[in-house]
Amino acid sequence: MCYLSLPPEEDRRPSAPLPMVLLVHGGPWSRDGYGYHRIHQWLANRGYAVLSVNYRASWGFGKAFLNAGDKEHAGKMHDDLIDGVEWAIAEGIAQRDKVAIMGGSYGGYAAFVDVTFTPDVFCCAVPIVGITDLVTLMENRPAYWADFMEHFHRRYADVRTKEGRAWLRSRSPLYKADRISKPLLIGHGANDIRCTIAQSDLIVAAMQANDVEVHYIVFPDEGHGFARPENDRAFRAMTEAFLAKHLGGRFEPISDDFDGSSHEIRAGGAFL
Repeated sequence: MCYLSLPPEEDRRPSAPLPMVLLVHGGPWSRDGYGYHRIHQWLANRGYAVLSVNYRASWGFGKAFLNAGDKEHAGKMHDDLIDGVEWAIAEGIAQRDKVAIMGGSYGGYAAFVDVTFTPDVFCCAVPIVGITDLVTLMENRPAYWADFMEHFHRRYADVRTKEGRAWLRSRSPLYKADRISKPLLIGHGANDIRCTIAQSDLIVAAMQANDVEVHYIVFPDEGHGFARPENDRAFRAMTEAFLAKHLGGRFEPISDDFDGSSHEIRAGGAFL
């Protein structure tokens, strides 16, 4: 099941294809649901179609659908997202050359996967606290994950084995960073213990070495997400300016949006 939001001036179908943002939920064992969604509403207000896909492994659709995501990271789970984009294009909702992908945590991983495994589908990406190396994710797990690591080993692969490590590496965007050709706006919290900041540091370095446009924003007082309202507001302001540059939608000029924010621009940022 997918959820689609359109700008307020549009009806059930837009009069012409729109720039679109594919917004991917985290987890992956979670789901998008029907109801008010502040990010959907914000982006629709800026003139974008916004699509969220409950890809396989999402909760709420039965065990078979949940289990269908096992070992399908950067595989069929990724295909589900691409299928959603292709549906939106075929239905006249989205412009093929104006589709962005955005998400946090697993959604950030999905954004990195999309720009490395299928680099021609999206025109830009906004990964937030995203995963680039599954081996590092498994080996640098927080202590409170210890009691369900067997679950991770079954759903992903067993990092303790040679075969498992090879599989995890094959599904890790970091090792395909040379395929990235589209601009990225990357956000990360320096204190993230689930998806450590090294996950973003390494892929940013690879993009810089390949002279690909990358904007890297780090919040030294945040963890796995941006909890302080001042930081969240600042990153949203940067995001809509970035999307306006590459998708052409509306954005509010930055004024006091950075007040109280701790953000550090560690790469790029000239568009601000």
